[in-house]
Amino acid sequence: MTLKKEYFIDTIMIFFGTVIVAFGLINFNMANSLAEGGLTGISLILFHLYDINPATSVLLLNIPILFIGFKFLGKKALIYTFVGSFSLSFNLWWEQQFPVSIPLENDLLIAALLAGLASGIGSGIVYRFGGTTGGADIVARIIQKYTGISIGKSMLMLDIIVLTLSLTYLSIREMTYTLIIVFIFSIVVDFIQEGISYYSKGVFIISNYSEDIASSIMQNLERGATFIKSEGAYFNQDRLMLYCVIDLSELTELKSLCQEIDPEAFISIIDVKEVHGEGFSFDKPKKFKHLTKRRKEQLSSSPE
Repeated sequence: MTLKKEYFIDTIMIFFGTVIVAFGLINFNMANSLAEGGLTGISLILFHLYDINPATSVLLLNIPILFIGFKFLGKKALIYTFVGSFSLSFNLWWEQQFPVSIPLENDLLIAALLAGLASGIGSGIVYRFGGTTGGADIVARIIQKYTGISIGKSMLMLDIIVLTLSLTYLSIREMTYTLIIVFIFSIVVDFIQEGISYYSKGVFIISNYSEDIASSIMQNLERGATFIKSEGAYFNQDRLMLYCVIDLSELTELKSLCQEIDPEAFISIIDVKEVHGEGFSFDKPKKFKHLTKRRKEQLSSSPE
């Protein structure tokens, strides 16, 4: 897949995800006076207290945060965050022009479940394709940089603050249902991400052709690889075991690369829930083509 095609597909899917998020906010949260966490929660507070349309407030709140977060995001992450933020604002405005009547008969439990489901599915799609809707995600990254508090804990603290402020227009009963939204949201987002690429994958490869496989991984997947000296217990034979960390979406291609080079390669795959470093934090991994070229020269000059 070419880079332009990848960006195009990612942009379309991020936009589609925000369509679902906006639909849930309008038809379940706003229609039933239910709150939300993060930046969207603040926009709902402004809507109920000052009648400011969330389409406007989401955009206005995101712009300064995006400028502040400029140096904390790589180029690709920044572009995708812009796409997610503006898409959400646009869809909040557009979908309000075509109101949909969903008869829930004032059943807040069903409204809360549907709100959490819509927000979780939409956000999960946005996150899956590298985007965010801005706001709390960027603030959490800034907090992590200067305090060391993890992004997950930072976002939880921000959600607690926003939900507490939401009591200015919510009753305790409505807040209780809002907590259901937050709970369902977290489960659905994890499910969407886990089913597609919530976990990164750690891959151990044992082969007589580990160096060739490593070169292929660096060239085709643009991922780094590490050699680990190992010894087989049965034959007491020294080998180079290969270890690399990839996205789940890259797993099929990696296995195909291994199959082409060494059909007898032993591959062990594990879940990696948290990864820090180039290619997994904020920036796109650097090209490994120069390393691959040098490695190919070494291999071509080495005796058979």
